Parts: sequence; C-alpha cells; structure tokens
Amino acid sequence: MAFFVGMVAFLACTKMADFAWDNWIRSYRVSCAICEKRKEKRFCLAVHGRICPQCCGEQREVTLDCPRECTYLQQAREHEKPRQIEDLDRSALFPQVAIPEQFIYEHEHLVVGLSYALFKSVNSDHSLMDMDLIAALSSLISSYETLVNSGLVYEIPSTSIGRQAVIAEVHKMVKEYREAEQKHLGYSRLKDGDVLKALVFILRMAYGRTSGRPKARVFIDFLFAQFPDKPSKAAPDEVGSRIITP
Repeated sequence: MAFFVGMVAFLACTKMADFAWDNWIRSYRVSCAICEKRKEKRFCLAVHGRICPQCCGEQREVTLDCPRECTYLQQAREHEKPRQIEDLDRSALFPQVAIPEQFIYEHEHLVVGLSYALFKSVNSDHSLMDMDLIAALSSLISSYETLVNSGLVYEIPSTSIGRQAVIAEVHKMVKEYREAEQKHLGYSRLKDGDVLKALVFILRMAYGRTSGRPKARVFIDFLFAQFPDKPSKAAPDEVGSRIITP
C-alpha cells in the first residue's frame, strides 16, 4: 500500500513538473522579442524575431531599422497622414530661397539628375536614412548659398562618412552636367544659383515625404520608385515627370 501511494505521489509530482515546464516553454515562445512581456503576434524583419503589435507600432523606424519589404511598414505608410508644411521647421526649408514654379519645368533635367545622384548614394550605402540625405542636402545648400551670395567656396564639414559620400556624389553630378552642356552646346549655361534652387526644391520635397522618425526611409523609397532597377521599364521623361509632380 505504501509503495502504491508513493508511486501515485511520484507520478503527480512528475506531471506537475512537466506542466510547469510546458507553461514556461509556452510563455517563452510567445513573449515579444523586444519588451519580453506581451505576446508576439508578428515576425519582425528588423530583429529577425517575433514581436508584439505595440512594440512594432512604437519602435517602427525609431529604434527598429525596418526594411522596405516589411508588410507592416507598408501598411502603416498607407494609413499615415502626410506631414503638413505648417508642422515643419520653416527655417530648415531655406525660405529665403525663392523658387518660381516655371523654374522647375525649365530645369527638370537638373532636378532629375540631382535626384539620381541621391539615389546612387543610397543604392550603394543601404545604411543611409532620410535624415542623412536631408542633412547632406542642407549642407550643400548652405555651401551653394554662400557661393552665390559672396562668391566664396565654403564646404561645411561632416563627421558622417555616408553623408560625405552623398555630398561628393552630388558634386560629381553637377560637374558631369556642366561637362555635358559644354560638349553639346559649346559652353555651360548652368549657374550656381540654378543648382541652389534645385537642391532647395529637393530638400523641401524630402521634408514633405519623410515621416520624421530617426530611421525613416520614406523619401529614400520614393527615390527607388522613381529609378527602378530596370530603367528600360520607364522612359527618362516619365521618371522626371513623377519627380516634378509627386
């Protein structure tokens, strides 16, 4: 009798231990990889693990480096309201630089060329964010503004290698643009003031498209949409039109 009671007690303890172990395994498996509190419900490409919807919403493009392939990122962008110009820092938009509407159409190729220079930069360095392009554009604009107003060449130094590469790519594009004009026209008619206005136009477009989150790539993804991997699918004029009239 004592042996039977002992066996029952042993089996009961074993069963309880197995039940506790199963509960621990289950709770471990369903916990969010970020907060480790809430249940995971979606796979996150940024952390290569499963996270809860709340962390996904709160940390998206803030602490999480979300790839454009993420379906949750795409869905969020579809429902996200565009930023209003009134909500932006007007001083960051260089309001002192006036851009007549006619200027954009007369210098469409310049705007497309500068945009393509940005695209080349982000296509070769996938660590760049919207804020990096905006910072590089702001630095370029300040330099060109100094050049136009005083004739002085002044480059604002940047500690970011990625942003330096963006600036260098834009300078390279402007140089090639002038060389192409020289070759076909016999002279270059591109003015520094034209480059300044085109850069300000692109900067304002970048501010209007980005979400403002630290790791946002909304403007970058816009550039990728304008310059697809297979250019033959879209004629240059069509690409330019999509940039001019977003």
